[in-house]
Amino acid sequence: MTKAYPLQFKPEMKERIWGGRALEQFGLTLPEGSIGEGWMIGDHPNGTTKVMNGELAGLGLDDIRERYGREFFGTKGYAEGGRFPLLIKLLDCNDDLSIQVHPTDSYEGLPKGELGKTEMWYVLDAKPGAKIIYGLKDGVDRAALAAAIEEGRVMDTLQEVPVAAGDAFYIPAGTVHALCAGVVVAEIQQNSDTTYRVFDYNRPGLDGKLRELHVEDSLNVTAYEGAGASRMKTDNIGDNEWLQIAESPYFIVEKGLVRAPWKLSTTQESFVILVIAEGTGSLSWEDGKLELKAGECFLLPASLGAYELDGNLTVLRSVTP
Repeated sequence: MTKAYPLQFKPEMKERIWGGRALEQFGLTLPEGSIGEGWMIGDHPNGTTKVMNGELAGLGLDDIRERYGREFFGTKGYAEGGRFPLLIKLLDCNDDLSIQVHPTDSYEGLPKGELGKTEMWYVLDAKPGAKIIYGLKDGVDRAALAAAIEEGRVMDTLQEVPVAAGDAFYIPAGTVHALCAGVVVAEIQQNSDTTYRVFDYNRPGLDGKLRELHVEDSLNVTAYEGAGASRMKTDNIGDNEWLQIAESPYFIVEKGLVRAPWKLSTTQESFVILVIAEGTGSLSWEDGKLELKAGECFLLPASLGAYELDGNLTVLRSVTP
């Protein structure tokens, strides 16, 4: 029987019209092109990451699920016949993303086998003046948004928010949003790849053709009265202390500053995802030790038990509620 240990996966890189080369700053190897997304931990038909460390190296997250499901994922993180519940990404927005919105799990128009998509962003880096699109302006209803789309003035209906490194944004399904140029984020989301584009700046895609818009679906799934989106600065945090920065039915995300040896533990209820946002340090457990650096992501099995973080690190910790 394989003993639980922290799993690191080989990222799957995705070329996007809005991507760039910024993920190289984390020491990641990028293929040629404009790389917008690094799928760091994924169990989805559009990207399944493979373990690259330890005894289970070479196995996909889907193989881990089949062999060790409940033991590794936990009683709350494992669903019989279901995939790993979260998708962990790093995003490099060298240009503006499309204005978009995601559906809830209950939307009748969901592609077969897909879930809705609630997500959160933690800003790793932001150029001066960087911003995001975050929700509709007050009073914009379906009719107003439909008219704005038809008349080519969608941007008039949207809220723009300035961003800086360390900002956290919770984006429940139904929130119209977009990352804009000059931002690098860590994204923790439901395991879904369903996005409805509201507007895409009339620009060609990688194939030279205009990308598809999903106007009717977008109008159907938008939460015009708000879906509970929230944002926060995360500076007010002490050493070796967790600050909750996002909570949803699908994930709880906390930020921690490691400044001295910090003894922690998984529980039988959930796996733990660690995203190293800044710094260097180490992760130790009963049978081993790993060196850590910014940009790395790890899946700690629910059955791992005690572990210790040390060094000078900013860490995002995600679990299933």
